[in-house]
Amino acid sequence: MRLYTVLLIALIISACSTSTVTPVIPELVVTIVPPTSVPSKIPQPTATLTTEQAMQPYTIAGLREREYESGTIKRGEPVLETDNFIRYLISYPSDGLTITGVLQIPKVGDAPYPVIVMNHGFFSRYIYNSGDGTDRAAEFLNRRGYLTVSSDYRSWASSDTGESLFYSGQVIDVINLMNALSSIPEADTERIGMWGHSMGGGITAKVLTIVGARVKAAVLYSSVSADFADVIGRWGPGCVGDVYEGEATFGCNSSDILPLDLPPNLTASYFDATTDPVMLEAVSPIYHFENVTAPVQVVYGTEDGKTSAGTPPEWSKKMYNAFVEAGVDAEIFAYQGEEHSFIGDPWFVFMAKTQLFFDKHVK
Repeated sequence: MRLYTVLLIALIISACSTSTVTPVIPELVVTIVPPTSVPSKIPQPTATLTTEQAMQPYTIAGLREREYESGTIKRGEPVLETDNFIRYLISYPSDGLTITGVLQIPKVGDAPYPVIVMNHGFFSRYIYNSGDGTDRAAEFLNRRGYLTVSSDYRSWASSDTGESLFYSGQVIDVINLMNALSSIPEADTERIGMWGHSMGGGITAKVLTIVGARVKAAVLYSSVSADFADVIGRWGPGCVGDVYEGEATFGCNSSDILPLDLPPNLTASYFDATTDPVMLEAVSPIYHFENVTAPVQVVYGTEDGKTSAGTPPEWSKKMYNAFVEAGVDAEIFAYQGEEHSFIGDPWFVFMAKTQLFFDKHVK
């Protein structure tokens, strides 16, 4: 009996130790941790500007809205002194560029002198020197008590190179030159006139639509058309290439030589604009003469325009009629037998009328 009891106890212990115990499985908890960094965005295509958007800064409206700088004109030592004037080579800032030019201070009368800003016409950049195209007229005015100043514009002479679409760069350089005149003690910045020949006439016409009453009177001599449709129709839209080599490479006679580093989309928009009538109106001063307040004298030779370098008389007549229609005080003079640049007595007659015009409205 005792042995039976022992065996029974052993059997019970064995059964307990070998029985299957179901394990308790802990509950699986999944925690989602938000990322610590923002995932990179999928690149989106860059919006392409329309021709109108790309060209807006170069339109009359865009140029009227932009800000211009008031820098300091630096003048070197005199390069020429006569009994009537002293000539200096100058430089001044414009649009991040250094622009060169010529300043001539008269010895006639008392400072501060009334100022005539002289805008030269187109010259090949290979042969142009500071003062070319304006020096003869400047001396004539110096003898009569006017201080004269002329910009070489960007990419001419020793100026830095920069873009200029539809003369916008030259216009900006001329306006910044006007703004810098306060750094010349001999200049009376309240009495400023403007004189422009050929391309310089077109630049002058565009300046007049932007600066308002700051220019007291302007003379447009054998001017290019104030309508870029005419200019492009005669000489083409310009060239793409190095500012200097472009003339040889492309045979370009236009003032608009687009630098190679100009963004391709801007270059494309420019050429699109040259065939778009709406954009040509936006950049052409003739459609904005209501903004002109200065009296204007238009002068041309009846034999002009017979060579590719000349400007047809019809352009001057068209410009004069547009001034009159816009209510501008304008007069026009035709010189029989004269071509693009007057010579001999007709030139002196023209400049005498120019002087009287400036005497009346500027001096």
